[in-house]
Amino acid sequence: MNSTWHFIFLFHILLAGIVFAGRDFYNILGVSKSASLHDIKKAYRRLAKELHPDKNQDDPEASQKFQDLGAAYEVLSDEEKRKKYDRCGEDCLQKDGMMDGGMDPFASFFGDFGFHFGGSDQRNEAPRGADLVMDIFVTLEDLYTGNFIEITRNKPVMKPTHGTRQCNCRQEMITKSLGPGRFQMMQQTVCDECPNVKLVNEERTLEMEVEPGMIDGQETKFTAEGEPHLDGEPGNLVLKIKTQPHPIFERRGDDLYTNITITLQDALVGFTIELQHLDGHMVSVTRDKITWPGARIRKKGEGMPNYENNNLHGTLFITFDVEFPKQELSIEEKDSIKKILNQSSNNRVYNGLNGH
Repeated sequence: MNSTWHFIFLFHILLAGIVFAGRDFYNILGVSKSASLHDIKKAYRRLAKELHPDKNQDDPEASQKFQDLGAAYEVLSDEEKRKKYDRCGEDCLQKDGMMDGGMDPFASFFGDFGFHFGGSDQRNEAPRGADLVMDIFVTLEDLYTGNFIEITRNKPVMKPTHGTRQCNCRQEMITKSLGPGRFQMMQQTVCDECPNVKLVNEERTLEMEVEPGMIDGQETKFTAEGEPHLDGEPGNLVLKIKTQPHPIFERRGDDLYTNITITLQDALVGFTIELQHLDGHMVSVTRDKITWPGARIRKKGEGMPNYENNNLHGTLFITFDVEFPKQELSIEEKDSIKKILNQSSNNRVYNGLNGH
């Protein structure tokens, strides 16, 4: 009996090795098997910054690590591929031709991060189309928690058509004979003959990551997604963050500001209220003392996440206004209030316009 169980145990170990042959894509991305698509995208973008070969030129394995990262993202970000990978590993995907290999969705899908790696200066010599700069309006909730925003763009793309055209035009010096012993140097425009092209609009879907703590004006650049150039490379598409007005909170740096109106009763006897934050969690505000109109309290750590370090948060400032009752009070009610407050009418002071 013991030998039978031993055989079954070894069989399961062998089967697991067969099923999960190939690379461990979850481990490469540093996520759990239950990770959401958002978690996978965020992990990929973070690691792509760290592992880009141009940033790690001293690491002989940098290129392979980056390829592994791209393969992991290719599979785990695709629902069908991910299900098949979970069932039978990378080998199954390769056998079924479901892996592109060498794919770099980092550059074409997400855009870059506002910095440039080495080795790209030489490409700037080629003529380039105009850059497109656009504001992308995002919510304060997006900037608090982070989000991925899909952008649909109709992009003019060059397609071959019949005929030829003059291209690569340049100025060259030529020598012209003016007679015996006489020559003249002059400039002349010289062009090549290239296949003719036409511009056709194609719909492209780009995905921009809004990272927690980003501020207005921060840019995400999509290389070669700008205006085309007939004799060169397309320009870039530059998307700038712009915050939509929020009905409850106002952002100032990493701090948040909001106003709350309370009743006169709450202002006098104290209160506990729950304020819903940008990510849905509740912020408890308790006062057991008198609250006057314009009073302000601060809740540290309840502001916006810091862009450089998301573990740090600013402060939430809450300013109170007091709503006074509108109904008429009876003589008995007025007398009761006077007894409770015990304030003399003779203490009135005219402060003047300057408050003195």
